[in-house]
Amino acid sequence: MDEKSEAKNVADTQALLVQMCTDLHAQQIALREEQRISARERKSERRWNLAIKAVLIFAPVAAGAVFIANASGFSFGPFGDVVGVVHIKGEIAQGTLAGAEKVVPALEDAFSNPHVKQVVLAIDSPGGAPAEAERITNAISLLKKKYPKPVTAIIGNLGASAAYMTAMYADRIVAGKYSLVGSIGAIIAPWQLDKAIAQFHVSQRVYASGKLKAFLNPFTPFSQESDAKAQQLVSHVGTMFVQELAGQRGRRLKREVDYGTGEVWSGEEAVAIGLVDEIGSLETLARDFAYLKPYSFGPNESSAMRFASTVGQSMAKALVSISVVNFGSGLR
Repeated sequence: MDEKSEAKNVADTQALLVQMCTDLHAQQIALREEQRISARERKSERRWNLAIKAVLIFAPVAAGAVFIANASGFSFGPFGDVVGVVHIKGEIAQGTLAGAEKVVPALEDAFSNPHVKQVVLAIDSPGGAPAEAERITNAISLLKKKYPKPVTAIIGNLGASAAYMTAMYADRIVAGKYSLVGSIGAIIAPWQLDKAIAQFHVSQRVYASGKLKAFLNPFTPFSQESDAKAQQLVSHVGTMFVQELAGQRGRRLKREVDYGTGEVWSGEEAVAIGLVDEIGSLETLARDFAYLKPYSFGPNESSAMRFASTVGQSMAKALVSISVVNFGSGLR
């Protein structure tokens, strides 16, 4: 073999080796790319599996949490500017939905929320305990100073006695023309059961540190002193109520009207004598402020609490208890 042939063979061999190395390098690159793609697909598949498992596990838990929150009276929002509505519905007494323990936190939430541009007291109540009403009105006064927002009281079917006292602390009072408003005063209505139990030859012995300590005990006979004390007490509390009315409503009241008779007036009559500022409802207010939707801050009663409350009230009505001074209207 001559030198030319040998040189050609060497060159061909070198070219073949270069081609083999090039092909091997390309195969290595392709293999690495496939491994990368496969790893990415496996990672994506794992993420989707985790996401699906999370949805299947946590979605029911979240739905249950939302249901429990709604059932317990908690609500989400508001997420825009609203009229904050606080409901005072039913008897104003300790442990009720209209009691201070329920109403005051709802007022605090409504006043402190930056999305609430106005606060509305939606009232439908016959009244109740003066101490509970005092706590609510004190809260309204303090919150109005801390968060200066317009406050409107809207009376539905009934805004009487302690319920009307609460309405007095709003900047404006609105009622329907068929609403019942007023019953300004106080009442004590104790049972007189001593004659009833005497029919069964039963009596109660009472040992008290003072002669009027047990003057509201329904099982002991009334005396002239106990009658006088009870009347003096309700007269004093009723007078304070009328004075508070004058302080809150001022010049809007008519001088010739005796507001302390305990009577109720229709919404139209209440406007005429200054107890109410205008005729309307929550719907008319919503129409006046169409750019602000009403948003309820409660208080709301959970289903379990509603059942317990119904049973408790039924039991309470079946029991005889000692009556105390009340701003109730006697209207139910």
